[in-house]
Amino acid sequence: MQNAKDTFYEILRSRITAANPERTIVLRGVTRPGVLVEENELVTTVTIPDCFRLRWINASVDSANAVPIATLTCEVLYETAGTAANAGMDRGRQLTEMDAELIGALNSTPQTAGKQSFAALASGGSATAMTTNIWWSDVVLESLAVEADRIARTAKVTVMSCEEAGEL
Repeated sequence: MQNAKDTFYEILRSRITAANPERTIVLRGVTRPGVLVEENELVTTVTIPDCFRLRWINASVDSANAVPIATLTCEVLYETAGTAANAGMDRGRQLTEMDAELIGALNSTPQTAGKQSFAALASGGSATAMTTNIWWSDVVLESLAVEADRIARTAKVTVMSCEEAGEL
């Protein structure tokens, strides 16, 4: 399942970056695209505004098929306080822009990608193409939430993948 999660993250990050190259964050002194996977970051109680945070909440494997199919639910959490230039009074517009970026990245075709293994990156290697694909559902936006001076949204998407030998 890790390869499916990593591949989905890479696809989403590259599509968000293509749609809005200015959606960046500074994390531990490094400027990077404004998409992160919570389980891959240091634990913190501070949420990062104007950033898409991926959280994997459910996972199952159906082994009844010739090739097991993994199904994962990804929550995408994001929030904004608006811009300082507008004293935060453009929070709604900023959140609508983020909604559009996420919908454009996930609901556009193709909603599939070749699965890759990113295990070699830790030792300076590169991603390796695998033999199966991942695919995902349309994103579902949940209700708007107000959190102090910020407005936030959670979106959900189901990611599926054929599990290859050695992945289970």
